[in-house]
Amino acid sequence: MVTRTVLSGVTALALTGPTAFLAPLEWGGGPLTVDALPPVVYTAHRGGALEVPENSMSGLVAAVERGTAQVIDADTRMLRDGTLVVMHDATLDRTTYAEGPVRALTARDWERVRLRPPAHVPGRWREERPPTVAEVLDRFGGRVMLMLEAKDPRSLSRLSEMIHARGLARSVFVNSNRPWVARRAHQLGLLAQLWRSRSQLRTDRPERWAPFVDVLDVDYKARDEDLRRAVNSGIPRVWAHTVTTPAQRDRALRLGCNGVITDAPGLLSRTPVAGAAKAARRPPGRAAAAAGAAPPGERAARRPLSGA
Repeated sequence: MVTRTVLSGVTALALTGPTAFLAPLEWGGGPLTVDALPPVVYTAHRGGALEVPENSMSGLVAAVERGTAQVIDADTRMLRDGTLVVMHDATLDRTTYAEGPVRALTARDWERVRLRPPAHVPGRWREERPPTVAEVLDRFGGRVMLMLEAKDPRSLSRLSEMIHARGLARSVFVNSNRPWVARRAHQLGLLAQLWRSRSQLRTDRPERWAPFVDVLDVDYKARDEDLRRAVNSGIPRVWAHTVTTPAQRDRALRLGCNGVITDAPGLLSRTPVAGAAKAARRPPGRAAAAAGAAPPGERAARRPLSGA
């Protein structure tokens, strides 16, 4: 599969494929894949929930267009009729004008749901319907790496079908807190991501998951020794969540993490990693060894959103 290393224009679309879903013209020989990610990765958590309305289409569009993250995260849930939608909570109460459980709705009901623009997010945002997973895959799939958390494990087979049908198996991380879900995602040919809390990491043995986990998503509040154990587990990518300040990011990178999942990708991209300038002045061998701690925010500011 051809790996794209430069992401251009988020509006160029064309109808392609047997299902006639929207695919970007810039795919060329294939979509952007995990192989194109930089050494240190920024993920916009729910699109960057301190900077845009979480899990909204307008927020996800803004996250991509701002170019401050290489991965865009969204949460998925299943409606009563099997439709997969983008929503973090099990209920509508916190983020919409409606109330009640998400799983009680049908696709027709979903059309009437409207997100409530959050007061803490800067800027002016319109009321809008929360997107479906199909809409997110069709709009962004292959042009930026996606991270989809499967809140309902029963949805995994359906989610797998949707990802494979669009040729995005190497372009979407499927996230869960359950190791057995991550293993099943791997068996389905997907990129498996496993997140763990601070308390879980105290007793976890993450090396057991190395054969089937592509990203270990660790709580930045975990103890130093727990983060180091995760970094040394053999899992290729260890990203810290949910980071909101440069100091939190810098600690995670210093302990060996090679990515952060953040509610504030814009803030972090504007703030160089502490000590990065000193690392750049080291002799070549030592500077190369410290490449994982180079300022990803500065890279994002210097060029368009890219997998390189």
